[in-house]
This record gives sequence, C-alpha cells and structure tokens, in this order.
Amino acid sequence: MSKNDPFNFNQTLPIINEETEFFPLLTQQDEDELRNAEIPESLPILPLRNTVLFPGVVIPITVGRDKSIKLVKDAYKGDRTIAVVSQKDMNVEDPTFDQLNKVGTVAHIIKILQMPDGNTTVIIQGKQRVRLKELLQSEPYLIASVEKFPEEKPKTKSREFKALISSVKELALQIIQLSPNLPSEAAIAIKNIESPTFLVNFISSNLSLELEQKQDLLETRDFVKRTKQLLEHLTTEIQMLELKNQIQNKVRVDLDKQQRDYFLSQQLKTIQEELGGSTPDLELEELKKRARSKKWPEDVSKHFQKEIEKLARINPAAADYSVQLNYLELLLDLPWGEYSKDNFDLHRAEKVLNKDHYGLEKVKQRIVEYLAVLKLKNDMKAPILCLVGPPGVGKTSLGKSISKALGRKYTRMALGGIRDEAEIRGHRKTYIGAMPGRIIQSLKKAGTSNPVFVLDEIDKIGSDFKGDPSSALLEVLDPEQNTHFYDHYVEMEYDLSKVMFIATANSLSGIQPALLDRMEIIEVNGYTIEEKIEIAKKHLLPKQREMHGIQAKDISLKPKMIEKIIEEYTRESGVRGLEKKIGSIVRGIATRIVMEKEYDTNLSAEDIENILGAPIFDKDLYEHNETAGVVTGLAWTSVGGDILFIESSLSPGKGKLSLTGNLGDVMKESALIAMAYLKSHAEEFGIDYEAFDQWDVNIHVPAGATPKDGPSAGITMLTALASLFTQRKVKQKLAMTGEITLRGKVLPVGGIKEKILAAKRANIKDIILCKANQKDILEIKEDYIKDLTFHYVTEMKEVIQLALLDHKVANPKDLVRNKSKETQ
Repeated sequence: MSKNDPFNFNQTLPIINEETEFFPLLTQQDEDELRNAEIPESLPILPLRNTVLFPGVVIPITVGRDKSIKLVKDAYKGDRTIAVVSQKDMNVEDPTFDQLNKVGTVAHIIKILQMPDGNTTVIIQGKQRVRLKELLQSEPYLIASVEKFPEEKPKTKSREFKALISSVKELALQIIQLSPNLPSEAAIAIKNIESPTFLVNFISSNLSLELEQKQDLLETRDFVKRTKQLLEHLTTEIQMLELKNQIQNKVRVDLDKQQRDYFLSQQLKTIQEELGGSTPDLELEELKKRARSKKWPEDVSKHFQKEIEKLARINPAAADYSVQLNYLELLLDLPWGEYSKDNFDLHRAEKVLNKDHYGLEKVKQRIVEYLAVLKLKNDMKAPILCLVGPPGVGKTSLGKSISKALGRKYTRMALGGIRDEAEIRGHRKTYIGAMPGRIIQSLKKAGTSNPVFVLDEIDKIGSDFKGDPSSALLEVLDPEQNTHFYDHYVEMEYDLSKVMFIATANSLSGIQPALLDRMEIIEVNGYTIEEKIEIAKKHLLPKQREMHGIQAKDISLKPKMIEKIIEEYTRESGVRGLEKKIGSIVRGIATRIVMEKEYDTNLSAEDIENILGAPIFDKDLYEHNETAGVVTGLAWTSVGGDILFIESSLSPGKGKLSLTGNLGDVMKESALIAMAYLKSHAEEFGIDYEAFDQWDVNIHVPAGATPKDGPSAGITMLTALASLFTQRKVKQKLAMTGEITLRGKVLPVGGIKEKILAAKRANIKDIILCKANQKDILEIKEDYIKDLTFHYVTEMKEVIQLALLDHKVANPKDLVRNKSKETQ
C-alpha cells in the first residue's frame, strides 16, 4: 500500500477467537459490550511508535523491542488484555512512563504470528479508551494503574448529528473513489457500518494523518466535536486528492497536445513538400532576402552567411533549429550602420529645453555646449554626461528633451537592482533561454545605432556571485572602447560610438570609481519655491488637467495656493510629490464636476485643505535667541535643505560631554573638536578654564528619531558651546554651516543651494559660510537671495565674533560663583 494513500485498509475489525479468519463489522450490540466491559485496575503498557489504536478497530502490530515481546507473550498466556499507548516521540527506543501519551486504548490480543523474517506480529483489537494514572512497575515492562476515559455522546440524535455522520461517510467514500490505489472493498466496509461511534473510530484509524492528529482525535472526549475534527481532516484530504488528480490530468493533456502538434506538423510538412516547397526552405529564403538589404560590415555579412548555412544543416524538428533561427533574426533586426539624421539647430535645442524644463540653467547650458562641440567635431568622443541630483528634479526627462532637440530616437535602460553581468553583456548561446544583453535589446527596440540612451539610476547597480554589472558598463561608456562592444549572445563586435549615453544618479557614493572617471558629472540641484511655483503653473497643472479631462476654465490655482501646497504638503528637492498633490486636487475638482456640485474655480486655502486634508508639514520657523547655547544650523537631506537647532545645556558635574539626537560618528567628532578648540582658547573668549571641570555639558539635536551625520554642523556646535560658557546672546535670525578643524580653520561643505533655500523659508536674514563656498552662492539667482546677507569666514574666531552679541542672556548663570560654592 502506498504511503501517500489517504486510507490504509490493511486493518479489519472485531474478533471472536483466534481461529477467526474474517473479522466482521461491529454491530451496535458488540460496541456496547466492548464499551461497558470491566477493565482491571492495572495493565501492562505496550508503547506504539507510529500508530494510534481506536476502540473496536483491529490492527496488526510488528513487535521488535525485547520488553514488548515479553509483554505480549506474558499477556497472551493470561487474559490477553493490555493497554496500548502511543509515544510522544517516535524516535525514542525505550520510552519511559513520562514519554508516553496519557490517553490510550485497552486492547485484546487476538493472535501472535511469527513472520518469516524473524519479527513478531501481533493482531490486536481496541476495546475502550483509558487514561494512565500512575506507574506501578518499570521492569521487565511498564505496568500502570488505569481508569476509564469514556466519551461524551449527544443526548439525542438530532438531525444535525445525523447529517454530520452522513457527511463523514460520504467524504470517506469520495476519498476511496478518488484514490486509484484503494480497493473497492473498502467502500463496502464503510457502507455496512451502522454504529456512528465505530464509523468515526474506523475512519480515524485508517485515514492517513499525523500521529499527533490521531492522538488528538483519541483524546477528544466530546463525540460531536471529534466527528467535526474528522470531517475537517477528510475535507483537506479530498482537496489534496482533487488537486493531485487535476495536475496529473493537465500533464497528460499537455503531453497529448504535444504529440498531436508533432503529428500535425509532420503532415503539414508532407503537404507543403507535395505543393513544391518546405517551410524551412521558405524561412531560409526569407532570411537571405532580408540580409541582402542590410548595410552591415563585411565581417558581419560573412558571419551571417556562415550561420545561415549552419541553420540549413539543422533538422527543423531539432531544438537547436529554433535557437539558431532566433539568433539570425536578431542579427537582422539590429540596426547595423543605420543612423538617424541629427538636427544641430542649437537655438531650437535651447527652446525645447526651456519649454520642457523650468530653471536648471547651468544644466541646460552644459547640454547646449555639449551639442555645439558634437556639431563641430561630428563624432561622439566626448565625456559621457552623468546627471546627479535628488529624486524628482527632472534628470530622466532631460534625456527625452535632448533626444527631441536632436531629432534622435530615445531609449532608456533602468539599472536599479541589476546584479547580473549578463544583463549588460548577454548570455552565451549555449545556455538554455539565452538572450542578448539589455544594451543590444535597447538598440534593437530603438531601430537606429545613434539613439539618446539614458542609463537610469546608475548608482543603484548591485553585484553578486553572477558578476559586477558596473564593470561591464566600463566598456560601454568608454569612447575609446565602445566602438568594439562585444555581446556574448551576438558574438560580434557592435559599434556604440555614435550612441549618446546619458547617465542619471541620486548620489555619487554608490558609483564605482573607474566608472565615475568615464563620466562628466553635472549636478542637478533642487528647485527653489519660486521655481516650483512656475513649474506647477507651466507644466504640472496643465499635465494633470489633460490626464483627468479637466478644462482650464474649471480650475485656477493662484501662486499663493501653490506655495501653500509646496510648503505644507511636500518636502522634497524635486517636484514629483508636488505633481501628486496637484493630481489629487484635480481629481477632487473632477469629482465635483461629475457630481454637479457647486464650487469656486478659484481655489482657496480652505478648498485645498478639504481635498488634501490637514497640512502634513510645518513651515521651518526660526526660534528666538533668549536662551544661551541654542544656535540655528543648516542641513542637507535627500529631499532638500532644512534648518536644525543645536541645543546645549550645563548642569553641575565634572566636565562630562554628552551628545544626543541620534548623531553619527562624524557629527560626534565635530562636537569633540568644537569643545577641544573652546578649551584651548578659553582665555581669548573670556571663559574661566576651571568652569570646564565643574559643569557637565549636553549637546542635543532635536528630531531624535531621525539619524544625522556629517561635518557641516561643526561651526554651529562651536557657537552653541561658546554661547553656553560665555552666557552671551546669539545674533538674531542667524544660521550657519561649515566644517571645523582643531587648528581653528573653517572648511567648505556641500548642499549650499538647498541649505540657503531652507534658511530663506525660515525667514533667516544672516548666514555664515566658509569663504570657499562663495562660488556656490554665485550660482543662485540674485532674485532668490536678495533679502539674505552672507558672511564668509575662514577662521573659527570670526564665527564667534559674528555670531555672539556683547550682552548676555537674561538671568545668566554665574559659572565662577557656582564653582566657588562647590569649592567651599
């Protein structure tokens, strides 16, 4: 009998004596006699490894343990009554009393058979369930005191109870019908069982369940509950059998279909031969005809002829035929020597770039310069452009604008998450399911050999045991090498020198240095609020109106309302989030139009909040300077600039410095440098040196859940500590950013444009920067920063002179007096 059969019908039923050869099914009278029979107070315990005996059921058991053989023989000489209990762990060779389940079955030994292989087989019949109470004897076998474990039967046999028993019997018969390995006699046995209790016990015993599931059924005292549990197991078994049969039938049908298709194709081939030409011959002729119109190099032409001759020698029924056919079709589909004509009208290019993108003046200027050089030299041996900037600033769409300006085809390859080198170079044809790399596939799709090819998210390339895709890109992006790009699938060199590659990235840190060296980096910075307002008016709102079928007369967003959306519902450098919010507003208006609700087309702040909900972000606000040791700094985040407050406080102690606010290692080091500098120059700033040993200092940067790192908070921390130990006020509406050194130098930092815009949003008037960052200010339009005053410094002394006022804060701490009191 198969192990996977849902039933195991090598068991039958009750006994009269040991000479009985056929065990009849239990009648209700037989069952009552078994259940009501008296049992001894103590019985020898026979442990079972992998089965559970149910009352009324007859099963054969192979006995192998010495203890078990002795127990069976001793019992057989006596009244043949034993207790049968399953083990908790079937792998235990000699189980103790505690390693047995406590509910088992009183059994009667019918026969002992000596098998030809030397094993002893015992045929036993279950009588009634018992619970083991206490171990009385361990040797030569287990003997324990037992007590009856009667089941709780329903008081009246209701219609629901009869339906439950009928369902169990029905499902059992269905399982026998669905399983091809079960004998039809099993169905006869189940149909002839009259007693509901014996029916449940009989099916529970024969159903292929886990040992724990069978033991759970045996231990369930409530008969109705036990029957419902059995019904669940039967339902699961039927579902598994139906699924298995369905899968087998599907496989059989698929195989039959393949055979049918093969015979039909053979017949079709014979008919076509009778008509004067075979299908493979027609395919070969079609391939040769297409090849004659190709403008490919001579070496490619020779290679194609060689490969098509190989195809002619392959049997069309062989698997290699389709592989070779696909390869030749790819060679024909590739645009060998096919180029689109460039439009080098730079005035038109400027118009296209300005129409598609507002702002980004430096980027657009560099692209026009790039096109000018391309026109003069008429070759592509120029650095590959790499547009780097935060998400949503238009890096990818710039590639589309360039292709439109040049009149070239546009193709894009998303590199995010690529870990397999074969994605770039392709697979060798020897592999099953081999394909060309993404570079070749994109050129095939573009249809020309000189498209504008955007390599999107080049900083997101990964690497694993399948190779390093970024290393495979080195050949693609090197103007000196990409004239002979080799794809493993094509097996021929392909000229990529006319392709205009443009890479995009969010950060340079993830790009391989050798790859970075082959590209010219163009920073695409975030937009100012003024720029975002113009982009929303000229691009985003019209685009969303068109997408949602709204006319211009149906909605009007004033610049003030757009500014509200930007400041209160988005926090980003780009405009992707802004576009989503405008889309939500347009959908809200579309709903009002369709539902014929009245509304004011000139949307107000209240209308925006009704559609978008309460504001998500608070505007960055400058805090007052009434407290010593609190200074405003400028920070760069992945979604733009922000202001942050460096807070510091003193408490009596022994000079301990504590840093809080989820700070990174670099930021912690900046605090240590600031403290060290302040200590070494205490006399210059009028600080009693001994105060450092009498007070503990805590520096905190709010928003503790947000990780922060970087050196740009160095001068802010120094100013906060200087204000704290001198108790002098910090200049009002002042912010700063810059790295510091132990020698007292101020070093430049990045993200200046985003930081300046954050300062302007917070209504800050004065900004302290390193002198080396002055060049970054010159790149920002004067209109955007006309209300700001910049102070450029090179020394930390200048920072403190500019930042701290001569008068002290209200109620200043007397550090010297506190020190003297502690000394007393």
